[in-house]
Amino acid sequence: MKPATIRDVADRADVSVASVSRVLNGSGPVTGATRQRVLDAVEALQYVPHSGARSLSTSKTNTVGVILPDLYGEFFSELIRGMDVAARALGYHLIVSSSHDDADEAASAIRSMRGRVDGLIVLSPHLRSANLAAGLAERMPVLLMNGGAVDAARPSIVVDNHGGAVAAVEHLIALGRRRIAHIAGPTGNLEAEARLAGYLEAMAAAGLPTMVVDGAFTRDSGEAAAAELAARKDRPDAVFAANDNMAVGALLAFQDAGLRVPEDIAMVGFDDIPLAGLVRPALTTLKIQIAETGRKALERLVGLIGSTADTACEVVRPELVVRASSQPIPTGFGVAGADQNIVQTPSLEGEKL
Repeated sequence: MKPATIRDVADRADVSVASVSRVLNGSGPVTGATRQRVLDAVEALQYVPHSGARSLSTSKTNTVGVILPDLYGEFFSELIRGMDVAARALGYHLIVSSSHDDADEAASAIRSMRGRVDGLIVLSPHLRSANLAAGLAERMPVLLMNGGAVDAARPSIVVDNHGGAVAAVEHLIALGRRRIAHIAGPTGNLEAEARLAGYLEAMAAAGLPTMVVDGAFTRDSGEAAAAELAARKDRPDAVFAANDNMAVGALLAFQDAGLRVPEDIAMVGFDDIPLAGLVRPALTTLKIQIAETGRKALERLVGLIGSTADTACEVVRPELVVRASSQPIPTGFGVAGADQNIVQTPSLEGEKL
């Protein structure tokens, strides 16, 4: 059977199409009797309003677009989970697309969503993509996320990547670690650059030499970086990785190389993805409440769609969560390759500073 149309509902209720529309949209006056006849007809015919047709008449789709640099990994799945919870609560649907970490792809995704969504959330680690998003969206509300730099003219949510990196390094220094390496994120990525800058600043403030190995925010790149660090004569006694994916890859690679975490090498990551608390030893990291940040982003965008005046840049301050992967150097472990029979110090898993 063909699905019922709004004309079928009007005929069955013996009212005009306009009256049916007013009842369904909650707009305009209708009598109680007319409303009841329409609702009875809708139920009898199992009528489902066509969202596309409704959007033509109301200029609203009740749909928001989300453009991410990638769709792979726990970080993005957690972010979308938070957005989805908020969208369902507010009566919105999500359309998600990937820019594949490319400004031209981001522009193409934005163009494809015009007319299909009421607003856009753009997670952009590159300044060019962020500027494109604001320009191409025209009058459509746009919320920028993690663009790296504070922009007072646009509503945005930015993680304090620099401050989080400083906290990570200072934590390792407080544990007695002095040869602290950094597995950096990809070149040109604003978040990676901010985390690298925080590492360099904290190391310089402590008068310690730096040791930077390139990564790509992937687990494989973390493994490759760890293999390089493990082979060095001046092997580090601690590693701060620019994200948890690389930290987990590095942790596994160090273990494969016969090194113990945290006795030989302490580890700190960034993001606090769910996997960070499941690996052993559990990973010390900078927590940024990924799902909660996604929820807040969606709620702010819906406010913008509703004409809420909002140009604020919200800064998310990471929280250091100390787990078993970062502990003080046990007695006898002051030199790389020292006695391996020292008992591990008690775990601080779950402690928050």
